[in-house]
Amino acid sequence: MDNLLTVQRAQPAPPCTVVIFGASGDLAKRKLIPALYNLVACGQGMMPAKSAVLGFARREMSLDQFRQSAHDWTTRFSRLKVDEACWATFADGLDYLSGLDRADGFAKLKAKLEAIEKARGIPPNRVYYLATPPEAIGESVERLAQAGLINAPDAPNFSSVVVEKPIGHDLPSALETNRVLVKHLDESQIFRIDHYLGKETVQNLLVLRFSNNIFERLWGSRNVDHVQITVAEAEGVGTRAAFYDRAGALRDMVQNHILQTLSLLTMEAPVSLDATAIRDAKLNVLRTIRPITPEHARANTVRARYGAGVDADGKQVAGYMDEPGVPDNSRAETFVALKMYIDNWRWSGVPFFIRTGKRMKRRASSIYVQFKDVPQILFNRDSVIPANALTIRIQPDEGFSFDVMTKRPGLDLVLQPVRMNLSYRTAFGDGASPDGYERLLLDVMDGDHTLFPSAQFVEKSWELVQGISDLWSDGARVPMAEYPAGSWGPNEADELIRTAGRVWHEP
Repeated sequence: MDNLLTVQRAQPAPPCTVVIFGASGDLAKRKLIPALYNLVACGQGMMPAKSAVLGFARREMSLDQFRQSAHDWTTRFSRLKVDEACWATFADGLDYLSGLDRADGFAKLKAKLEAIEKARGIPPNRVYYLATPPEAIGESVERLAQAGLINAPDAPNFSSVVVEKPIGHDLPSALETNRVLVKHLDESQIFRIDHYLGKETVQNLLVLRFSNNIFERLWGSRNVDHVQITVAEAEGVGTRAAFYDRAGALRDMVQNHILQTLSLLTMEAPVSLDATAIRDAKLNVLRTIRPITPEHARANTVRARYGAGVDADGKQVAGYMDEPGVPDNSRAETFVALKMYIDNWRWSGVPFFIRTGKRMKRRASSIYVQFKDVPQILFNRDSVIPANALTIRIQPDEGFSFDVMTKRPGLDLVLQPVRMNLSYRTAFGDGASPDGYERLLLDVMDGDHTLFPSAQFVEKSWELVQGISDLWSDGARVPMAEYPAGSWGPNEADELIRTAGRVWHEP
């Protein structure tokens, strides 16, 4: 039976030009160009035909070369098969300009934009996507402002700047990045993108919590025993060693993806679906996370790096220190496990266990909410009944399941745990979930900040992560552990949760 309720219908974004800085780079190839094509190809009219996409990079390339390269990238990386008729429509609005690194590059960018807008008959609405290294953010924004390419926030036509994570590499650099951004832009013009928040299951956290009374009434310390968040990656550092060794798992994953997910999972109901209300509710969670003190650092934190082992495909792989590009004096961790507490009325006393790492057993991201045991009075007087648990699968098999106890059919009274399961793929079909970048790019065009971290959230998350990083700085308080590639992490992570009387749930 169809019982659909549309609360907010996504409307076609206003005509605009999306300028991709670093258009010949990996992010543009794998994510941005395919996502923009899918907004045209999905058949829902989400991106108006007159909108344009302008690649802006250092590399010299003809327009025909760029369009052919973009076609090749989309064919390889798009979730949708390329339809040549749709591609022709998309490619008609696809343009390219070199000179990102030249003195006159931004003057040429301004002239190019004006020519595109005149030819296509569209207003000067512009989205500048900075798919560039973090250290180039400041210079790019400065040069946009100097070239007169940023409109006032109350102007008839919008200027939006999209900044990729990481925002800084520590708290001082994050503060400096935000300072540079707000020097030339209003906060309403800044979109700090975290593609993890575009995932369908992450977005569904709000719906699951605040449109299902059964879960919201159970959500808190009265009923929840503990929560686990796992973000496991099967691959190693690959070609990203130069970046990754400066970041490590704590900065790369915990500071953004995991704290964003944790805040959506645990926040209070916002006063409305307005972006400001949701952002404020998320920020309040960070404000109540208990800082980890030096005396509790070893009991509540684990850092490790992978050694040699066997990957998810059964292939022998090298350890982190033997990966190409990793320096001999590396101090970067590839795995983090944390035990955290949220000191507010709802979650007081509930432990939150977090783990993330590379070269783990398989690629899997999930949230596991275990409810408290039933009293040992009736069915479990002489045995232990497994606790109810809600598992929210973020990737790769998006969906969620709920574990309950039931009686096995038969004359004897035999209890058996069963899993009530929803798979997005089964319920809605393959290809039903858009890529995270599709949703987030559309939100930028619409000016919707709901799924984008605020400056305060970024700074508070860095404050929490900086505190942990400082505890690890001497290398002695929390020694670096090791785990074999292809495992679920080091023994120290198992011990961290075991001492709290729990075990890791395998996602």
